[in-house]
Amino acid sequence: MRKVPVPFPLITLTGIGVDDGGRERRAAVAAAGCWDGPVRRLLPPDPAAADLAPEDLPEVYAYPPDPGRPWVRVNFVSSLDGAVSVDGRSGGLGTPADKAVFGTLRRLADVVLVGAGTARAERYRGARRPTLGRDVPPPIAVVTGSAALEPDLGLFTDTFVPTIVLTTAAAPPGRRATLREAGAEVVELPDLAVATLLGELERRGMRRVLCEGGPGLHGDLIAAGAVDELCLTLSPLLAAGDAGRIAHGPAGRAPEGMRLATVLEEDGTLLLRYVRAAGRDRRIRRSGDVA
Repeated sequence: MRKVPVPFPLITLTGIGVDDGGRERRAAVAAAGCWDGPVRRLLPPDPAAADLAPEDLPEVYAYPPDPGRPWVRVNFVSSLDGAVSVDGRSGGLGTPADKAVFGTLRRLADVVLVGAGTARAERYRGARRPTLGRDVPPPIAVVTGSAALEPDLGLFTDTFVPTIVLTTAAAPPGRRATLREAGAEVVELPDLAVATLLGELERRGMRRVLCEGGPGLHGDLIAAGAVDELCLTLSPLLAAGDAGRIAHGPAGRAPEGMRLATVLEEDGTLLLRYVRAAGRDRRIRRSGDVA
């Protein structure tokens, strides 16, 4: 059964400066989902529009008008020392500005692509707000070679559109059947190589692709040369611990250059947007299947 939608909280600007009000005040603001002080555009410089309101974000993060193919945007949050999670989840790194950008990126996307491990760890549910210009939110597309997803996840019980499960015929038939019974659209692909995944999304008319991880799927996209854009939030925290980095995969490939396109700042949080470097055309390379 689908849950009844609840109103999405309005994100507001609550001040015009940053003071030394302390951790308690910032925590209260974060819990309310509000920005505390101005979000400043540092790059590209624009004195006439240096301070941004929430309604300005869709323009800042707009996809190319017609990329002619799936445009892959990856979104991650990281601590200053490179941790992608606190106690196994990324929520401990989030700030009000990061959450606002997270919601904006989803509203701009045709589909949210995520690995099964991240969907399980973060207890994913369906996107809440409609894609801009449409009546429904973007579907979540989960990549899994094993189809090992619990049918009681919010992906299946708390969503407005069916979750797409991208798997293969090698996944256990019982698991595939269980997910279909839970309301998922289970798609059996010949393999889970990046070229196959993006080809399936394009076949569905989903060219504005937002990948939310995890690090393994991000690593596969990098190895395939498929990352067009990286949105990276640097949270003003030192986390230490044993958390991983935002991407991992086989060693031995040359790094690929990216160009810094946008920098926003709010109360110490840096919101960075990198795009494919000029002159670096995308050619999807075949690589191993996604686990």
